[in-house]
Amino acid sequence: MINLDASFTVYLLFTKFDTHLFLQNSVKRRQHEAELKLVEEETTKRVEEAIQKKVEEKLNSAYMKLEIDKRLSEGRKKLVIEVAAQLQKEREAAVIMAKQKEEQARKEAEEMDKMLEEKRMKIEEAQRREALEQQRIEEERYRELEELQRQKEEAMRRKKQEEEEERAKQMKLLGKNKSRPKLSFAFGLK
Repeated sequence: MINLDASFTVYLLFTKFDTHLFLQNSVKRRQHEAELKLVEEETTKRVEEAIQKKVEEKLNSAYMKLEIDKRLSEGRKKLVIEVAAQLQKEREAAVIMAKQKEEQARKEAEEMDKMLEEKRMKIEEAQRREALEQQRIEEERYRELEELQRQKEEAMRRKKQEEEEERAKQMKLLGKNKSRPKLSFAFGLK
């Protein structure tokens, strides 16, 4: 039989040794990772510096300056063309809008003229009806006056006729105008 204390002691020694190895490996691994990270950062920094240097060299070169100037010039031309096209579109839109407003104003003016013409015609029609009514009233009044005049004339004619008839009777009675038979009141001996 194995002594339990001895096996436990061996186990503890191995565990302690493994832990020590593990810690050493862990520290080495962290150091290695830190070194790799520093190398990577340094490499990245050097690459960026090299790229920046190349870019500056390219940008400072005469060819690149010409290329930049050429692209700026082309960009300006393109911008001028785009602005001119936009202005043309805006002008056309303004012309279309002005025509629409003019057409709208013309339609409104026509509608107003039509409405005024209708009102004028209604007023004229009302005035014409009123004039016709006035004329009818005046004609009716004129007929009444004519009728009254005719009645007066008829009354005067009858009165005159009656007066003439009365005069004729009186003359007949009085023997004037030889209309009465002669009566002889003479004493005649024959």
